[in-house]
Parts: sequence; structure tokens; C-alpha cells
Amino acid sequence: MSSIRIVRPRSILLASAAFTSFAALDLPTALAQQAREPLPPVEVSPVQSRKPANPAAREAQSTRRAAARRPPVASAVPKPAVPAAAAQTPLNTNAVAESASRLGLTVREIPATVEVISAETMREQGYRTVSEVAQGAVGVTSGDAPGEPAGFSMRGFTNSQINTLYNGIKIGPQNMTSRIMDTANLEVVEFLKGPASLISGEGAAGGAINLVNKQPHTGAIRNEADFSYDSLNSFRTHYGSGGSTNVQGLDYRFDISRSSLNGFVDDTYTKTLDVSGQLNYRISDSLKVWGAIEYREDRGKAYWGAPLVPVAFSGSHATTGIVSGSYFNRTDLGAVTIDDRTFNTNYNVLDNRNVGQEAWLRGGFELKLAPDLTLKSQAYGYGAERSWFNNEIEAFDSTTNRVYRERFYVAHSQRLVGNITDLLWDANIAGFDNRLVTTLSSSYLDFVRPGAANFPFDDVSLVDPVRGYYGLLTTKQQTARIDNEALSFEDRLKLTRTFALVGGLRVEHIGLDRNSTDSAGLVNAGFPFTKDWAPVTGRIGYTWEAVPGLTFFSQYATGADVSANNIFLLLPTQPLDLTTSRTYETGFKHLFWDNRAEWSFSAYDIQRKNVYAAAGGQALNIAGRQVSKGVELAASVRPIEPLRLWGNIAYVDARYADYNFAGGSFSGNTPPNVPRIVANAGASYRFFTPWPGELGIVGRHVGDRYSTDANTVTMNAYTVGDVYAFVDIPKTVFNAVDQARLTFRVRNFTDRRYAIWGDPFYPDQILLGAPRTYEISAAFKW
Repeated sequence: MSSIRIVRPRSILLASAAFTSFAALDLPTALAQQAREPLPPVEVSPVQSRKPANPAAREAQSTRRAAARRPPVASAVPKPAVPAAAAQTPLNTNAVAESASRLGLTVREIPATVEVISAETMREQGYRTVSEVAQGAVGVTSGDAPGEPAGFSMRGFTNSQINTLYNGIKIGPQNMTSRIMDTANLEVVEFLKGPASLISGEGAAGGAINLVNKQPHTGAIRNEADFSYDSLNSFRTHYGSGGSTNVQGLDYRFDISRSSLNGFVDDTYTKTLDVSGQLNYRISDSLKVWGAIEYREDRGKAYWGAPLVPVAFSGSHATTGIVSGSYFNRTDLGAVTIDDRTFNTNYNVLDNRNVGQEAWLRGGFELKLAPDLTLKSQAYGYGAERSWFNNEIEAFDSTTNRVYRERFYVAHSQRLVGNITDLLWDANIAGFDNRLVTTLSSSYLDFVRPGAANFPFDDVSLVDPVRGYYGLLTTKQQTARIDNEALSFEDRLKLTRTFALVGGLRVEHIGLDRNSTDSAGLVNAGFPFTKDWAPVTGRIGYTWEAVPGLTFFSQYATGADVSANNIFLLLPTQPLDLTTSRTYETGFKHLFWDNRAEWSFSAYDIQRKNVYAAAGGQALNIAGRQVSKGVELAASVRPIEPLRLWGNIAYVDARYADYNFAGGSFSGNTPPNVPRIVANAGASYRFFTPWPGELGIVGRHVGDRYSTDANTVTMNAYTVGDVYAFVDIPKTVFNAVDQARLTFRVRNFTDRRYAIWGDPFYPDQILLGAPRTYEISAAFKW
């Protein structure tokens, strides 16, 4: 296909010298977050290093932080996982959240709401995918709509309004780049709530979620293996190994995982493969270098949801408690329901496929230039190939009483290269401890998107449809290049032993070049075009430890992103304004009762301007403003050693404002997939017997949500629960390994039928949650 490419001068170029070697690279909760203290005799996953929980101990270490603190994930050497570490607190607030601050601060020291969910918690709670991890975080919901899997809702914002980072690096809008991802190779998942552009750049009106791979540690080599199987014939396997080699100063980590997760709908599944490795080499006391490589793959047959059906048509097969309301799109359906005959029905074509292949290459160094001055840098290259080949629309037609179907194909070929360089300076200014981080970053993204130029369609019966095949495919192509350069500063000034100011500023340049051609290779009207933005974002806040263990905080933060987030759906004739967001937040974090209890509270007010929203059929409307106000409360306590109780609740009031269009107004409406109430609660009891075991129960409540901006169809509130039991097998019984654990788990033990997610681009159908399933798993460590 012919195309026209615009070449424009770079207004800013901030890439460091480390980037040049990669320039030519072309690569193919507080439910969950309450990381429990490891209880003997089994600890299957390595525990990330943590700072001491005792405030006085933290203060005593303040003068040694430059030497002791590990560098940020997105900068140089990722923080190793050290098996022998300080005990974690009930809400895990002594974790260092790399995506929330480059200053190396713990969660309690950051003037924002941050959650860190560890590998140990993921394993004990049975979180198999990143989406399941998110469902265990405070106030977060998630869904795996096939067109944009691993979508999140947090503080009233969804999908690409929340940055998804991989080891601190953003690869593009979530609804274009995310995939279903297994958790086996992950060390932690971090949640930073509220506008987060200071750290992760453009985007992040609702926050950022950072996925961190397992890291090398210094010490004896430790191996681990995990296996699971469930009643849907799904299985997961994982092997990991890490530690010090025979070469002085050289540590490694290697993980490989494979899974086949079968859906409850006929002929649906996702198969994943993830291979990752990293080497850390300490050349001298002042210089460390590292390199990491990863390959991820997923292949599957997708479930696109159950169609909304008129209650009058379904009759005795109409369900209650899943959806309610009325709906009009192709035809007027009146009051709608989910027909119970469609619970397991697949309306996709027989030759459908979803495929994603991703490769990472990262490397960097950490150089101590002086006792109080450290230079860190990493260069990275990323490549991805993705494709969707499906029947995506399944809309019930009340004039024919059949299901209208429409095909769609799209593929991505993405290349991303970049560099992040940090200069950390620890100083004493007029008697006050101060740490300053200056960051230069630069990235270059090339994106090629061939897609369908025709959309074969047909109609099938609601029950037992003849699925057929895709049919004739013709394609057209869109291309994009996004250049991003940024200079940022972040600083922490301790005015007293207990009071600190934390702030930062980011100056960024975003450049977009776009082109689009039709099926004949001719350039479409309005293309090619170029657009540049130069947002300035930041954060200012304080932390005050009023009494030991009780920290108050407040912050004001801003964010910015390309207006529609999905840059391929915004037409050149639409306004190309920058979306901006800001938040006010205040709260506290309290650790007490000899570190056996912890609770936190936050209240926030967020506003986002120049918002674009899904209008259905791959189109966007400008929605003016979105405002979001809410509160979050989380607590965890161990009243006696065997018993742990935890829970959290989040309330948000999210609304559109100034959302007017030719056909009416959605002002005052709630964005899709945003529940007012999300609550989690759980309890576990440990038996300290010769065969140590644990029984646990987890409950989750999600309030009503709307499927589209029109707010005419409600996905009804639901409550689900899981139960589990595990036993640790003593080494005297099973001496082939050092540690062994067998777990039995029942998911959704009440077999509740519920709507888990709605894709506003496909408003005719709703994704249902999985029914009750049974799972058995085994974990070994030696």
C-alpha cells in the first residue's frame, strides 16, 4: 500500500547516550494487598525487600538511604527480591512503590494512595491473571473484553484513562496494547491512584498500574514450581529459579510459565506463554550493570458476551439480577434481560482467533559518582504483533427475532525504543535532609494498524446458532508515530523529623504523526496530519507522622493525555485538544498494635477536561468534563496469631458534565463500568499443627454499573465469594523438596450469575462472570 509520511523536526530531544545503542532495534488489595507475614514452614515465592516498619528505625536509617535504597524499576537496576527481609505490615505500607515515586519512598512516605500486591499474596489469594489481581485491590474493578483485555475501572475512570506500565514503562494506550497476562512471572503489582503523569507520563487520569517482573536476588539459588488444574479443564504451570552464580557479583533470575485458561462459554480459551530472565552484575562497589529479556505470547478464542434480549421474547427464560433497563440501538428492544439459554452460547465464527506476541529487551547501569550522587540509566526495546479476527457484534433484532452478527479484523505491528536516565542527589540543605531526582526520558513509537475495510454480516438464531466462518476480508491501513520526550524533577524535603514536603514537575513533549489509506492504498481525506502537545504536570504534597505509626497526607496532582487515548479512533476533523486532569486528595495511614493492625483512609476530588467517550460502532463523542469524588477505607488486623481479618470499601460519585451532542445530553450520567460501591472482606485461620494448614473465605461486592454513557442499561450489583484451604506438607514426609503446599479452592461458591463488564463500543452485548469452579494446585520450593 502506498502511504505518505510527514517528516518534522523534533522540538525537543532529551534522549541520553545509552539510547543510541537501541536506536536500530526491531523486536518482534486492601483485600489483596494485605501481604501476610510468611508463616512457616512454606514460602513459595520470594518476598520483596522491605524497609523496617518501625518509624524510629526508619528515621535512624535516613542518613544511609542513598546507599541502602534500591533504584526505581523504570530507571536502572530493578530492586532485587531478598529472601530475608523485614516483616511486611498488614496493609503492606512498608513496600517501596517504584511506580509512585522515583525517590525510593515507602507507601507510608508517599502523599498519595498506593497499594502494592506481592507475589505471595497473589499466590495465596489465587490470582491467576492481572485482571484478578485488580479485583482484589481497594475500589478497583476489571474486565477482559476481547477487544481491550485487562481493562480497569478505578476512581471513576476506566481503560486508557489508567496507565498500564510494564516494569515502569508505558507502551501505549491500554485499550490498544494490553493483553491477558498470567501472574506467575510477576513479583509485585502496584496501584497508584489519581492523576499520575509525574511518574508515568501522559495518561493516567485515574491512576497507574505497574506490573513488575520477578528480580534476581543475592544469595543461595532457590527454585520453585507451581501447578494447578480446575473443573473447566484449565491448567497453569510455572518454574522459576534465582540467586547468585559462581561468578562473583553476578545474580540471575529465570521464570517460565504456561497456562491454558478455558472459558465457561463453548469453544473459548486463552493460552499463554511467558519466558523472562534477568542478570545483575556488580562490577564494583560503585558500578552495577544489568540486562533483562522477556517473551510473552497469548493465543485464544474469544468470548464477546451475551446479547441483550427483550424480556417479552425470552418469556420464562428471562433472568433477573443480571441486567435491567431498556435498550434501543438497531431496533427497540424495550425492557431487556439475559436469556438463560445463552449463558454458554458462543456466537463467534468458527475460524476466530486472537493472537498476541511481545518481546522485551532492557538493559542499564547504576553508577555511584560520589557518596551522595548516583546516576542510573536504562535503555529498552519492545516489539509486538497482535491480531483480532472475529465476529464482534451480536445484536438481537426485534423485527426478525434473530441475532445480527458483524465481523471485524484488526492487527498491530508495534515497535518502541526508549531510554530513562535518573540522577539522584542526597543532600542536606540548611540542616534539612533532601533528596532530588532529575529524570530525562525519551521514547519513539511506530505503530502500523491494518484493519478490515469490509464487514461481513449475517443473522443467526438466538439458541443453537450456526456459527459459520468469517468470509471475505479486505483491508485498509493506518499508521502512527508518537515521539515522547520529558524532563522531570522530584524532591523530598524533610522540614522536621516527622514532616516532609514531596513534590515534582514534569515538562513533556508529545508528537503525533498519522496516516490512513483505503483498501486501494489511496490516502484518505484529512490525512496525513501532525499534532504536537507540550503538557506540564506535577504533584505537591506533604506527609506528617503525627505520632509513631500514624501518618497524615495530602496532595494536589495533575495529569495530561492525548484527548481520546485511542489515537486511531480520533478523526482529524475532530478537536485534537489535550485532555487535562487534576486531583485533590487527603487521608491517613495508621499502623498500630505492635504492627498487628493497620488501616488507611483517603478522600479525593478529580476533574478531567476535554473528555472523549465511546459512541458505539468504533466512534467517539466529546464529553466535555468528567468529575469524580469519593472515599476509600481499608483495614487489616490479626487479633490472635492464627486469625486474620481484613476488608475495605470504596465509594465514588463519577459524573459527566457539559456532555452535549446533537441528539441530546448525557450531562449528569455516570461513565460505563463505574460502580458507586466496591467492597471486599475476608478472613483466614491458620492451624499450627504438624501439617500446618489454613482455611480462608473471601467476599466481594460490586454495585450497579451502566454499560454505556446513555445509562439506560444497568449491570446489576452482585456479591460473590471464594473459599480455600491449603496444607503445608512437612519435609519429613515429602523430602524431595524443601517446601510443599497443596491448595483446594472454590471460586464463586454460590454459583452467582452476574454481569462483570460491558464494552461501550459493543453496547448490544454484556460479558458475564464465570460460574462456580473448583481448583486444585500444588507449589514446591527447593
